[in-house]
Amino acid sequence: MSHTPLKLAVIIGSVREGRFGPVVASWFTEQARRHGSFEVDVIDLAEAHLPLDLPAVPPALDPNPPRPDGMAELTRRLDEADAFVIVTPDYNRSVPASLKAAIDWHFTQWNAKAIGFVGYSGASGGLLAIEHLRQIFNELNAHTVRNYVSFPRYYLLFDDEGTLLEPEEPAAAATSLLDQLHWWASALAAARSLEAMA
Repeated sequence: MSHTPLKLAVIIGSVREGRFGPVVASWFTEQARRHGSFEVDVIDLAEAHLPLDLPAVPPALDPNPPRPDGMAELTRRLDEADAFVIVTPDYNRSVPASLKAAIDWHFTQWNAKAIGFVGYSGASGGLLAIEHLRQIFNELNAHTVRNYVSFPRYYLLFDDEGTLLEPEEPAAAATSLLDQLHWWASALAAARSLEAMA
């Protein structure tokens, strides 16, 4: 039986100058394409207009609030995704403001979808941000999968060309994350489909 592959959006959460996020996202995207279970779309938040002043009515109450023109493409791509992997550093023990703004401008785009995480930072490997993101997405009725990939002291782990020096363990972690994400994304896509037909 042929079927359309699930769509996975890999979101680069940091927009700061000199960020390392694109290097980590490029590595993970290669793992996801090799995994073969998803059609992969890389979303770089640096390319979207993400004002911090949020709509007057939360998207949970008004799923389509007036959004800036520069956000339309982001909203469309989030809508189309069946699952997400968020690539994030820790900023002051939490998530980048750009990522939080992108999340808070949307609601139905996350609802009943599967979400995984790839973290990187100095000591914690992004785990502090990931823990906050789990709480945030729980409120948005998304399912965050248990498995994740983490790069503590990422600057020691990649060479100047962005190649992992010891790729075996992170690649195994990525496979475990993608396996879990695919199971949940498939189950949730089927449930959303049934709900739409009801």
